[in-house]
Amino acid sequence: MEQTYKTLLTALMACIALMQFVQVITRYIFEIPVMGLEELMVIPTVWMYMMGAANASREDSQIRANVLELFIKTERGRLRLSLVSETISFIVSAWLTYWAWDYVKYAWRVWKESSTLYIPTFYYECSVFIGLVLVTLYIGYHISKIIASLRNPALAIAKG
Repeated sequence: MEQTYKTLLTALMACIALMQFVQVITRYIFEIPVMGLEELMVIPTVWMYMMGAANASREDSQIRANVLELFIKTERGRLRLSLVSETISFIVSAWLTYWAWDYVKYAWRVWKESSTLYIPTFYYECSVFIGLVLVTLYIGYHISKIIASLRNPALAIAKG
């Protein structure tokens, strides 16, 4: 799974960099802007953003402000705090996923197109739902790992 994310995110970044390079060369060197390139660049950018969020959730490497951990001395206490934090994250993520599903249904029904190239916007609007589903699933997985650690006192003591 890790290799899939690395390959996908690398391909998306390369695609965006290539399009930006073409835009700079054509606009500033040849003074001929490519119409619709910015519009086209939105697709891999949104997908990269959402798949990057899903990958950060998979790796459990999101940015956090773990200030309360400084005051908790035991590993078991840190696990409990982590469980509360992950549970709140799961609830918020599930709620946002529910809303994103409503948006996907709306985008499918309306079937908007981009203004210059007439690309259906559904192709990148659905990335928000897919990304949030993945984030929610990974958070659920991390919750199950924390619960398993809390149920096994030997594991919590060994880490502390």
